[in-house]
Amino acid sequence: MEIFINPEQSRWDELSSRPASSNPAVREAVVKILERVKAGGDDALRELSLEIDRRPLGEIEVSREEILGAEEKVKPEVKEAIGRALENIRAFHSAQKSAGVDIETAPGVRCIQKPVPIERVGLYIPGGTAPLFSTVLMLAIPAKIAGCGLVELCTPCGKDGAICPEVLYAASVCGVDRVFRIGGAQAIAAMAYGTRSVCRVDKIFGPGNQWVTTAKQLLSAGTVAIDMPAGPSEVMVLADSKGADPAFVASDLLSQAEHGADSQAMLVCDRADFADKVLKQLEIQKASLPREEYIEKSLSKSRCVVFSSEEQMAAFANHYAPEHLIVSTSDPWGMTERITTAGSVFVGNYTPESAGDYASGTNHTLPTCGWAHSFSGVNLDSFTRKMTIQHISREGLEGLAGTIVAMADAEGLSAHAGAVLIRTKNHDTL
Repeated sequence: MEIFINPEQSRWDELSSRPASSNPAVREAVVKILERVKAGGDDALRELSLEIDRRPLGEIEVSREEILGAEEKVKPEVKEAIGRALENIRAFHSAQKSAGVDIETAPGVRCIQKPVPIERVGLYIPGGTAPLFSTVLMLAIPAKIAGCGLVELCTPCGKDGAICPEVLYAASVCGVDRVFRIGGAQAIAAMAYGTRSVCRVDKIFGPGNQWVTTAKQLLSAGTVAIDMPAGPSEVMVLADSKGADPAFVASDLLSQAEHGADSQAMLVCDRADFADKVLKQLEIQKASLPREEYIEKSLSKSRCVVFSSEEQMAAFANHYAPEHLIVSTSDPWGMTERITTAGSVFVGNYTPESAGDYASGTNHTLPTCGWAHSFSGVNLDSFTRKMTIQHISREGLEGLAGTIVAMADAEGLSAHAGAVLIRTKNHDTL
């Protein structure tokens, strides 16, 4: 990790840059995949499985028997962990329920805002080097709490056609309705367009590689809603020499770096000698980790930035807008008060990012690549729409009539004014 000392603000954009993830060749290939699935449905999914994964697809939908059989393959301690995490995630997301709004804005004018569940949602769970069964919990639990009518899940299978048993077990205990053994851009296309086997959904959730992310972005332009724009995962640690433990900080950076070669880990601290201690701990700790190859590539794209003031540290963090922000300073809550732009904040020395990734209760599906400036992480609202309802009495409309007519006339929309006038002038006969 390269160290930068008190960089000028003119360099902050450069220091906040993420590893490049856009690839024109990937985009071109994804466009073709989307077109094939839209036109060919299940047949296209089978053809793409042979071409991309070099194996026949078999049954696209996972049977209830296979899902139930997966339970026997999951270790008891993992089942227990999933159960505990499920409780915490359910508790936090259940607390987000809203009763809506019901208010009389003027005499006889009643306005209501009512949360309505999205009817059909699709969840994408990556396979690859780390099957993320924890993401099943993060997406399926709020979907069920929100009351979504259909929750279906797509995830890649292995060469033998089998799916990670922990993914199937998590899907089962969360109440996922249907599971399909398809991955990549073709899975996103199947959920967006629908096929003979896969239901078309209204919104798609979940992380993925370049192919999955590109498919979601392309389809969100007019075919299906998505949770948020996404890129490689990232963390920033705000640390000072008085309040942080270099070994703890290094472990947080490494837990992020092991996600993949494109992940980014940022250290922002107050002293160069503290940064050196963290870098030494990185060398010590990474030597014992099995995903050292990914870590090396990730750290080569990561940075350490040293500022001499807390104000500058916080300002740079808000400029970067990290997906995960860990605050390990002598006054962590005071520093956290300065933070306005982050996906999720982890306060204090004993709040590692991995707690939020798995079991504390907050959601780990978060905006990356600076999107925390404008997007929230997944929450209960992600699975609902806010529908408004209004009722106006005759007296209420008479009270609003002058306002409506004046505004409609000023905009040149005479029929708008007429719809009010016909009621207020002739209300005794209506």
